[in-house]
Amino acid sequence: MSCCSEKRKKVRPDGEKRALINRLKRIEGQVRGLCAMVEEDAYCVDVLTQADAASAALSAFRRELLAEHIRTCAKSDIVCEREGAVDELVEIVSRMVK
Repeated sequence: MSCCSEKRKKVRPDGEKRALINRLKRIEGQVRGLCAMVEEDAYCVDVLTQADAASAALSAFRRELLAEHIRTCAKSDIVCEREGAVDELVEIVSRMVK
């Protein structure tokens, strides 16, 4: 088993990479839409509603990425007994749940 953290890189399968990039591009589009709304003097509540949707989309991206990290990198690092692997996982999960 190859440990992900040996070089601090993650080689993602094409399908996973494509799904993550597509999700980020949708979020990017939402943020551009927010910029346009502000430039066009959209009503505050409408901008806030769209900002909330963009925030939720980014949160979903983070959850998806964290889940994949746990299934692959973290699991591999724990099996390989990489020092600090569990502490790193606890830290990132703690940051995400606050």
